[in-house]
Amino acid sequence: MESRKESDRHSHSLFLTCVVIALCVHQQTASAGECPADGRTWVPFLDKCYHFVHGEEDKIKSYTFEAALSHCNGFGLLTIQTAEENDFVVSYSPEVWKGNVNIWLGMKYDTDDDTMKWSNNKSVRFTNWEYSPYPPDLPRGDICVALHSSSGRWENVSCQDDVENGVVCKAPQKAEQPRPKPSALVSALVILSVVAVVGVSAVIWFLHQKHSFGSTMVTAFEYHPPFRVLDSDQSCLVEAEETDSVP
Repeated sequence: MESRKESDRHSHSLFLTCVVIALCVHQQTASAGECPADGRTWVPFLDKCYHFVHGEEDKIKSYTFEAALSHCNGFGLLTIQTAEENDFVVSYSPEVWKGNVNIWLGMKYDTDDDTMKWSNNKSVRFTNWEYSPYPPDLPRGDICVALHSSSGRWENVSCQDDVENGVVCKAPQKAEQPRPKPSALVSALVILSVVAVVGVSAVIWFLHQKHSFGSTMVTAFEYHPPFRVLDSDQSCLVEAEETDSVP
């Protein structure tokens, strides 16, 4: 009986182990990236993370462009690549700041190429200007950009003279590219592995049960003689005594 319980426990443990392995494979395949763990609050959006810099005691502070860059401390100042990203920043801003703010963008005018460029030296593809860019009252080498949280529109401002009250840092998630979803082949192999292990466990359990049942039957039908057979000498003495006792 004890051996039977041990076999059942072994089969159950084997099944659970296989299920756990299957879940781990799925989790590793489908898990998403992570934001930097540097003690600051990062908000994930698609494959990027965003840190909205708070003012002290809930009061909005003002920052120069260089101060905004230094606040990101190793990460880039906000860049906007799509309309969806622009909408995300606008919709999340009220969670951080009270009222409307102007948020620094990591963009400057590149005098070498005579065009606006992001601070990571990438070309500007998506724009959302409120006014026409390149205002005549600003020197080309002093043109930066601020995003209005009330409208989501962009405006050219002075990199040196203007101060803005919104800073957003941007960082890639650890898994820059989204991990591929598990393929049908991998899923099928995992399922087949689970079924195979369960099947083998069932066969082992069945053979163990059959062996235990056979042993019980043999024990039940074990031959027990009803009496002890006397040897030949003792048989003769019994017969002689019976003959002498006859009148």
